[in-house]
Amino acid sequence: MNKTDRLKSMTTAPIPHLIFSLAIPSIISMLITSFYNTADTYFVCKINTEATAAVGINFAVMSIIQALGFFFGQGSGNYISRLLGAQEEKEAAKVASTGFFCAFFAGCVVAAFGLFFSDRLAVFMGSTPTILPYAKSYMSIILLGAPVMMTALVMNNQLRFQGSAAYGMVGIVSGGMLNVVLDPILMFVFNMGIAGAAWATIVSQAISLGILLWMSHKGGNLQIHWNKFEPNVERIREIVAGGAPSLFRQGFGSIGTIVLNVAAGAFGDAAIAAMSIVTRLSFFAGAAMVGFGQGYQPVCGFNFGAGIFKRVREGFKFSFTVMFCFTLCVSILGNIYADHIIQGFRDDPAVIEIGTWGLKAQTFTFALTSLVVITNMTLQTTKHTTGAIIVAAARRGLFLIPALFVLPRLWGIKGLIWCQCVSDICAFLVAFILIKMFFNHLPHEEDENCIQNNNK
Repeated sequence: MNKTDRLKSMTTAPIPHLIFSLAIPSIISMLITSFYNTADTYFVCKINTEATAAVGINFAVMSIIQALGFFFGQGSGNYISRLLGAQEEKEAAKVASTGFFCAFFAGCVVAAFGLFFSDRLAVFMGSTPTILPYAKSYMSIILLGAPVMMTALVMNNQLRFQGSAAYGMVGIVSGGMLNVVLDPILMFVFNMGIAGAAWATIVSQAISLGILLWMSHKGGNLQIHWNKFEPNVERIREIVAGGAPSLFRQGFGSIGTIVLNVAAGAFGDAAIAAMSIVTRLSFFAGAAMVGFGQGYQPVCGFNFGAGIFKRVREGFKFSFTVMFCFTLCVSILGNIYADHIIQGFRDDPAVIEIGTWGLKAQTFTFALTSLVVITNMTLQTTKHTTGAIIVAAARRGLFLIPALFVLPRLWGIKGLIWCQCVSDICAFLVAFILIKMFFNHLPHEEDENCIQNNNK
């Protein structure tokens, strides 16, 4: 599909078919991305409870790396979709290269800083003396791959925002399949233990990046070139505005995970391991929902940039309906089979008991997160940065962190288990208010000049 046909499709094709066509590759990409972490957790669980907890501790590090990757990827991608909707292709190409190389340099800084302070970082994130050796081994390898992981996320996001989610899917799926194969080989055949899981992740991410770069040369997509790396004030400002909500969402998620690990540590290594499994499962289930929302984002960005606000409304309504129905079904199944799901990861009775109740608690309010996610994506894509940041930070930061400080002190392990549920309810209320305000102020009259230009 050439650029003209893609613009016409984004601004005229039926919304349900268009979003589904973009969402399916994004869903697969998100599930595979989450599968990197879930696969590591599954295989590491076969070592011991301390190793399982170590992967949970390092989830915060992975979240920080992903936060920066999404920051540059979503920031440049959101701007690219609006520029392409306004038919400013040359500027979009410069934004793509600027976002990519900024992410690479930021990844190098994260790797250097993290490796220098690895011991203190592991303890700060909640490692106990028995967990620390495993946490350090895993962390040091993951940090080495930070530049690769971040730039792979940037490429996947940029392809998706150009309406080429299928190309991004190929790169992510290839790496994900390789990760699943390498995990048991490196961990058990070559006796590398938890370090093997980390190396499997890095190697698979590197393969993904190579494929994504190759895919950017196909289908009329924007190509990455060093000579187009022009980080002027305007481009950086747009990338920051578009990426800040992702940074806050993932960043607060990292902080929330650290606080969760510390709070769980008061109840022993089994509690840390159990809540680590629940957190990974929650992210994995949420990945499909987020993937569907990502199918909506390019449609929202193109049409908002083209001034066709009716399609923004239609896309939001359709996407929210599908996401809510999906999360409701997942919640019901997760609640019914919670104990069997946790047993599939670890056979420690204490881990199973805490993890089962933790998973059941999360399922009670999981469906509410659909509005939180779609609201965040809408505000972020349309450059309503402040509102997007508030929604992004709400669920895993603004409400979860205070709950983790208060509820476990009042009700012990039960308080710890129900913290996320309380946070979800509060985040839902904030999202409802902000998205209602957004649509109340969104013009009902379309920009007829933009529509006529797009139909030519």
